[in-house]
Amino acid sequence: MAIGERIHFFRLLRGMTQKYLGMALGFPEKSADVRLAQYETGSRTPKAELTAALAQVLDVSPHALSVPDIDSYVGLMHTLFTLEDNYGLKVTEQDGELALQVDFRKNKDAARLHEMLWAWREQAAKLEAGEISQEDYDRWRYHYPEHDSSQIHAKVPIRYNKFRKLKSG
Repeated sequence: MAIGERIHFFRLLRGMTQKYLGMALGFPEKSADVRLAQYETGSRTPKAELTAALAQVLDVSPHALSVPDIDSYVGLMHTLFTLEDNYGLKVTEQDGELALQVDFRKNKDAARLHEMLWAWREQAAKLEAGEISQEDYDRWRYHYPEHDSSQIHAKVPIRYNKFRKLKSG
C-alpha cells in the first residue's frame, strides 16, 4: 500500500480534512488541501521529515505510514516471497486452512520476527477476550513498536505506561 493511501486512511480515521491536516503541517491555508491531495494521490511523495511530521499530527508511528507495495495481489505475493527469503516465512496447511508460519530457527531475524508476531497475537487475543478495547488495540498497532511493552528493545513512552496502569488499576 502506498504512503498516500495510508495518509488518506489515517486522516479519515482522525476525522480531518485535507485542508486541516495541511495547515497542521504548516502549509499555507490557500494551498494546504491541494498539497495534501498530491500526497494522497501519489503525485508527490513526502520526504522523511514530512513523513515524521505527518505521523506526529496523525498520532501514529512513521512506520505505520511507510508500508511495502501491497496494492495488488502480485505485489503482496512478492512481499510474502521476500519474507520467505529473509525470515523463513512459509505457507502451511492446518485443519484445511492456509496459515503463514515463521521458521524461527532460520536465523536471528526470523527469531525476532517470530517474537514480534507473538506480541501481535497476544494483543489480538486480549482484544478477542475483551481485555482491551479496539481503541487500545489500534493504538498498539498504529504506534508499533513504540507502545509494545512485550518487546525487549521497545521504548514504551512513560505517558502510555501511566495510561495503561490507570485503565487496568
